[in-house]
Amino acid sequence: MKYKKHVFICTNQKDAPKKCCGDERGAALVDAFKNSMKEKGLLPQMRAQKTGCLDICAFGPAVMVYPEGIMYGNVQLSDVEEIIESHLINDQPVERLVIA
Repeated sequence: MKYKKHVFICTNQKDAPKKCCGDERGAALVDAFKNSMKEKGLLPQMRAQKTGCLDICAFGPAVMVYPEGIMYGNVQLSDVEEIIESHLINDQPVERLVIA
């Protein structure tokens, strides 16, 4: 695997009335992950990027971290630093956000 950790942030757009990550801060989350990871010197060994639908719309905004395949739901901008520090740096998933 090219990256130690690879973060996928859903930015998919769906027609109303379905909830979609794109309307729920998806693009802002991508920017927040990228900026913070850059500031912490985690690039290029780790990567964050936008993705299409992760098929868990009801739990959005959704984020998935590989190689573990951990899925996070209802991720807020205020959660980004915790995910980076706990999961990406210290290999401890943020349990309160994990979707089983």
